[in-house]
Amino acid sequence: MSTDALFQPFHSRNLTLPNRIVMAPMTRSFSPGGIPGANVADYYARRAGVGLIVTEGTVVNRPGAANDPNVPHFHGEDALAGWARVVEAVHAAGGRIAPQLWHVGSAINRGVTPPAEAESPSGLFKPERPHGRAMTDADIADAIAAFAQAAADAKRIGFDAVELHGAHGYLIDQFQWSGTNIREDQWGTERGRFAREVVAAVRAAIGPDFPLILRLSQWKQQDYGAKLADTPAAMEAWLTPLVDAGVDILHCSQRRFWEPEYEGSPLNFAGWAKKLTGAPTITVGSVGLTGEFIAGFAGEASAPAPIDDVAKRLEDGEFDLVAVGRALIVDPDWAEKVRDQRTDFTPFDRAALGELV
Repeated sequence: MSTDALFQPFHSRNLTLPNRIVMAPMTRSFSPGGIPGANVADYYARRAGVGLIVTEGTVVNRPGAANDPNVPHFHGEDALAGWARVVEAVHAAGGRIAPQLWHVGSAINRGVTPPAEAESPSGLFKPERPHGRAMTDADIADAIAAFAQAAADAKRIGFDAVELHGAHGYLIDQFQWSGTNIREDQWGTERGRFAREVVAAVRAAIGPDFPLILRLSQWKQQDYGAKLADTPAAMEAWLTPLVDAGVDILHCSQRRFWEPEYEGSPLNFAGWAKKLTGAPTITVGSVGLTGEFIAGFAGEASAPAPIDDVAKRLEDGEFDLVAVGRALIVDPDWAEKVRDQRTDFTPFDRAALGELV
């Protein structure tokens, strides 16, 4: 099966990419004090052969936005200067890059002491599991403004697009999910409001033409079987207002990209999102490796896997872009190897997470 579809240019209303491969955002925790250094710039520049790099999650300027002291910030003079150097390095290597803007909400990182400032819609990590405190209206307004400011800074320092992390049970997603949002005010009775307000504020901050990507998922780290939309109609009601608010591209996260989203159709999450909204979509979830990525990060090794299926589905128009994660951690030249039909791909082992290469 030809993989030529992966190497066709992508053109949308406000974004042009040389190929259809996206580097998926993956937390690496190599930015002590929240400041990305030269090693981070080199790491991303080595992967500039993909069509678009989406960085690891970078936290906005809000207490409790981070649950790891070594994840990068996207605020403060030193951190933004570090990101400007990352952009410069990636552009010098011929690549394009977007930061992923992040607030973890009440998500727990079991490897570090929980931050005292943990905040979320209802002070819940998951149903019946309290963690942190419920946000006030003032907290919510400040968090929305923090996302908008970070997006404006991304445009100012030269990024090519910006992505919001609205998936996997982090803050934006916690507002959308009934398991973590049991508020009785306007932010709870209309659970999609926070996400829409963030998108609208970001769009106002970056202007009409700067590309805005939103990462979404049905599954949560707290519950792999969770669904925000049990039917296509429910998905349309969830996603269409986000596109109307200003999202250009929907980044649709699945644990396994090949799994159909709804019975009776082979379309995956990205396929349904494109069909229902008309917006371009990115598919992601265990592309290029045999093992599922949650198990991979937990320690399960994964071997390189054929990508015929994802290339064929891309060619058929089910989705528009393909995000690759762990394969790019262990193999910076993965995209070039696929293009050149090489077979010397590197297996993934969790040990690779212990260094930035």
